[in-house]
This record gives sequence, structure tokens and C-alpha cells, in this order.
Amino acid sequence: MEVFSKELKATDVGVKLSFPTHGLEHLDFAGSNSVDLRVKDSCGELRVIRCWKRKNGDHDKPVLSSGWLKFVADYGLGVGDKVVLLREDDHSLGSQFRIEALRKIVLLGQKAWGEVRRATNY
Repeated sequence: MEVFSKELKATDVGVKLSFPTHGLEHLDFAGSNSVDLRVKDSCGELRVIRCWKRKNGDHDKPVLSSGWLKFVADYGLGVGDKVVLLREDDHSLGSQFRIEALRKIVLLGQKAWGEVRRATNY
């Protein structure tokens, strides 16, 4: 199930990623203002990315902070690329998250989104 998807802007690739408020319904903050999301990337690496709720008038505005910029660097993401956060429910393991990086490509004259491979290796 998709938590959110977003085309990246300059602030998203340079500072932190803000995402639509409706994504909050998929996250369990357990009374706190932040939660460390354990997400798997397309290479199967488990990453920890902190999600904060910050007040924006009458509603909470979610942002990804700690761990986010490392993901951006590892995948060489830039303005105009897209990120998708997915939640997968497993009856024995509970909710798990997966993150995907996408880039616009032209395929047979049609614009589409293609998977971005990790730019850095370990």
C-alpha cells in the first residue's frame, strides 16, 4: 500500500523531505512527535529514516530527516526524481516499509518512471 509518492524539489534533496499529511495515517508515532522508520530500499538494505511531525498551523506536517539525505546521496537523486514509500502488512511480522526511487525516462516516445539504481556501492 502506498503511503505517499512525491516528485522531489530542491529542499527535498538538500535538507529534508516533506510529504503529504495523509501519509501520517500509516505511521505509528505512539504519542511522540517522531518515529524511526525501518525501510528496505530496492537493494534490500535496511535503512532507518526518522519521520517528524511538525506543526503547520492547525495540522501536523510530516518530514523525513535523519537518514534521508544518505538515501538521496546513495541513489544520486535530484530535483524532479520521485520517491515512493510503501507499507507492506505481514500477519506474522507486522507492518514493514519499502522505499523506491524513480526517475523520468522516455520509452518509445512516452514519458514514464523508471527505477533508479543505487549510485554508490559499499
